[in-house]
Amino acid sequence: MVASGVNQLSHPRISGEFVSSYVERKSRFMKWLSKLFRSRPSRGEAAAGSNRNPQLIGDENMLSRAPPRSLDDRSRAQKEKEELDHAIALSLAEDLKKPSRYRRQTENDEELARSPQEGPIPPFYRPYASAPPPYYPYGQQRICGGCKHEIQFGNYLGCMGIFFHPQCFCCRSCGHPIVENEFSLSGRDPYHKSCFKELSHPKCEVCHQFIPTNRAGLIEYRCHPFWSQKYCPAHEHDNTARCCSCERLESWDARYVSLGDGRSLCYECMESAIMDTGDCQPLYHAIRDYYEGMYMKLEQEIPMLLVERQALNEAIVGERSGLHHMPETRGLCLSEEQTVTSILRRPRIGGYQFIGMRTQPQKLKRSCEVTAILVLYGLPRLLTGAILAHELMHGWLRLNGYRNLNPEVEEGICQVLSYMWLESEVMPRFQSMPSSSTFSPAASSSSFTFSSKKGRKSEVEHKLGEFFKHQISHDSSPAYGGGFRAANAAVNKYGLRRTLDHIHHTGNFPV
Repeated sequence: MVASGVNQLSHPRISGEFVSSYVERKSRFMKWLSKLFRSRPSRGEAAAGSNRNPQLIGDENMLSRAPPRSLDDRSRAQKEKEELDHAIALSLAEDLKKPSRYRRQTENDEELARSPQEGPIPPFYRPYASAPPPYYPYGQQRICGGCKHEIQFGNYLGCMGIFFHPQCFCCRSCGHPIVENEFSLSGRDPYHKSCFKELSHPKCEVCHQFIPTNRAGLIEYRCHPFWSQKYCPAHEHDNTARCCSCERLESWDARYVSLGDGRSLCYECMESAIMDTGDCQPLYHAIRDYYEGMYMKLEQEIPMLLVERQALNEAIVGERSGLHHMPETRGLCLSEEQTVTSILRRPRIGGYQFIGMRTQPQKLKRSCEVTAILVLYGLPRLLTGAILAHELMHGWLRLNGYRNLNPEVEEGICQVLSYMWLESEVMPRFQSMPSSSTFSPAASSSSFTFSSKKGRKSEVEHKLGEFFKHQISHDSSPAYGGGFRAANAAVNKYGLRRTLDHIHHTGNFPV
């Protein structure tokens, strides 16, 4: 019925719905209309009125037929209007204190809702005709540290004095927003905890897992001094293969090749490995030419053999004198007659090991102070050459009357020659030429001629040469390491020739 409908609409509700200006005018009108018809009409009259005016609520022409109100009615209506306005103002004040997602729509929202939509509303659209005023104190601006725009309303984050929109607080590593309650900081950069662990927590380069902490809660690992290979301490005792040339541990995703005598070889070292005596002859003669270029020609033809590990160890046992580098001896200058098994034909790779090797025993007879030079097979070219240069210096000293030298002097000067040959191979030609204070002009010319015949080396071989030099210079043994450093200092100060003459007369290095 019309009367009951009017009474129902005449009491505005102060709740979660925003009271727009249009609704407010309608409510006031209906309030006045309710006062006008306070006396309840009869059922017949109401029905008649309903029939005469079915659109009473929405018909604006009703204003022209309203009877005049008395003064009391006008004062009462004015008072009720003021109370209603006060209630609306309180509702608006409470609304501004709520989060942005609970704030009520304005009159313009109703107009937007009633207007036809041309397309779907984008997901980022917020149905506010005008943004609510900022809730931070007046005069303070918060600039997002991510997008560099002002944060006007909505949720925001603060970290170390910098504010962010929630979607702008992103991980420095992966670039995705950080939504977890906990995160990591590096300087002023935020990270997901998992991303920061990937960046900062070291991983084992053997098993590719995060290196575990020890009992004290600290990250403990081993690191190669030259290659910087990090690995778990447990891999030193779990039979993980180690390359016999470069000393790097075998990674779980890159198998090493077994040489069949307890040694393993990585693929980088295997690229230039010398596998039999025939393959080694050109290198052996090139190093002899290197000595001749420094006026240190070897007058005797000294046999050179590539041998297996077992054959070398047996030859060491049969040698009466001499100092051997432990725990691994890779070369030997023989001075006694022995029968040595050498490698006649290089093996081939079958799976992850060498197969098909052909050996031959050879009787070595002594015709001079030096019987033969033995070198382990399967080593890279630069390491094989460094061993040959060292052992040839032993032979040169014995053939030229340098007798009864103490180990530090003899091994030290032999290591210097090995180091110098590596430098001539690794360094550019203009840097590897010997200085005039060390050699004669003829020696320089010969060295330059030999260097010009060498082809360019790969980056892998160049890095291996640097490592072999590092091994010589950082050796911790008294004879090989300490002797090299003392001999190298004397050669750098007085030159090689004057140092050798001083050793020949005194048995010691010049000071």
